[in-house]
Amino acid sequence: MVKEIPPKDRDFAVVIPGDISTYVYSEEKDYYKDYQRSYFAVTKKKGGWDCMRHYEILANGCIPYFLDLEECPSKTMTLLPKKLILEAMHLPGVSYLEIDHRVFDENRYYEILEELLDYTRERLVARKMAQKILDRVKYKGKGKILYLSKQTYPDYLRCCMLIGLKELLGPRVVDVPKVEHIYTNYPENTLKLYGKGFSYTKVVEDEPVDRENIKQRIKKKEFDLIIYGSVHRGLLFHSLVRKVYPKEKIVYLCGEDEHKCKFKHYHNLFLREYP
Repeated sequence: MVKEIPPKDRDFAVVIPGDISTYVYSEEKDYYKDYQRSYFAVTKKKGGWDCMRHYEILANGCIPYFLDLEECPSKTMTLLPKKLILEAMHLPGVSYLEIDHRVFDENRYYEILEELLDYTRERLVARKMAQKILDRVKYKGKGKILYLSKQTYPDYLRCCMLIGLKELLGPRVVDVPKVEHIYTNYPENTLKLYGKGFSYTKVVEDEPVDRENIKQRIKKKEFDLIIYGSVHRGLLFHSLVRKVYPKEKIVYLCGEDEHKCKFKHYHNLFLREYP
């Protein structure tokens, strides 16, 4: 995240979601700079209302110009500060892709942006979201947490939640299999990953973690909590986990686009998007 509001010299950021011709950045720092220098950046509902782009915009000291945000259901994206974003979008002089600076209320714009930055730091960064989940399931353990995935291809919710947990608890979080691309020593080209790897790759220091003999360690109840990073993409050791652990000690994450989740009856299921 930016530490303070960056100088502005552009009305709207270059990138327009859905318009491939505007996806011009191959370096993460250049992509961020586009947001930092812009008053607004366009975002919208795609596969679902929630999207990594909203948070990238906010974290870089820019305000989302969120198309059709008024139509978003009240119980979707409940943590996004919708009212502040809508107020900024409706400031005098603001319209899609341009600002009439003759009537633009720049003072109020910067007041709103400061509020949004403070809110993002306090509520929306990865470690805060991870802590929110731990609090919600009343976790107060001092031991290890097992973070399970069936496969490790990027999934924003799974990756960001793991990053947040690692920031909070370090090597006490055992990711199996290892989600290689979140670690700073990842050797491969991140541009080949989903979204060019922006925002979720090479973030966490790779501290020593024992990932061996997981079945036996589950049987011995070595872990305080079991978290499934993506419930739709594979439930590794699930029969064993459910046999050994009470449902209160198992957490499921669903980061899929808008859908009627077939796992909605699971205890401790955290959903990104539900119609």
